[in-house]
Amino acid sequence: MLNIFALAFALAFDAFAVAIAVGIRLGELEKWTVFRLSFHFGFAQFGMPIIGWLAGDYIVGTIGVYAKIIAGVILAILGGRLIWEQFKTEASSWKGDPTRGASLLVLMFATSIDALAAGFTLALVGVEILYPTLIIGVVAASMTILGLVFGRKLGMTFGRTAGIIGGLILIGLAVKTILV
Repeated sequence: MLNIFALAFALAFDAFAVAIAVGIRLGELEKWTVFRLSFHFGFAQFGMPIIGWLAGDYIVGTIGVYAKIIAGVILAILGGRLIWEQFKTEASSWKGDPTRGASLLVLMFATSIDALAAGFTLALVGVEILYPTLIIGVVAASMTILGLVFGRKLGMTFGRTAGIIGGLILIGLAVKTILV
């Protein structure tokens, strides 16, 4: 049980870090925005281990290395974009919502790709998958909410500096994703 919670928190760190950046970016958080991002991140963290568990060796062997690189590149681009946004004038900055549409799907994929490998590992050691994935999903959703709230407070307190820090966090997460 302790190992499952440790795994859940380790997998949720990506969602937490991205949620901080999103909270900084959005500033004002509506309850549906918080729900949408936390639900989708939690769902992705719940679903990806199941896919890894079911598909096992085939998925990890075929796309494992490339998936980490793709996820890392996506996170680096998002981090760079967040930093770039801090230096643009208000009129020319992007007004989009990263918790909707294609942006949401990309973030879901980028933050949950390591859960795919975790599911494969759980299959190798013979662990039943449903209970651990429920815990992983709930922890990820909870950490996403905490990240959004924390990011919003950072953004309100430190303004552009917080945006730059959020971008650097995403770039650091990208490097970690690719190298580890």
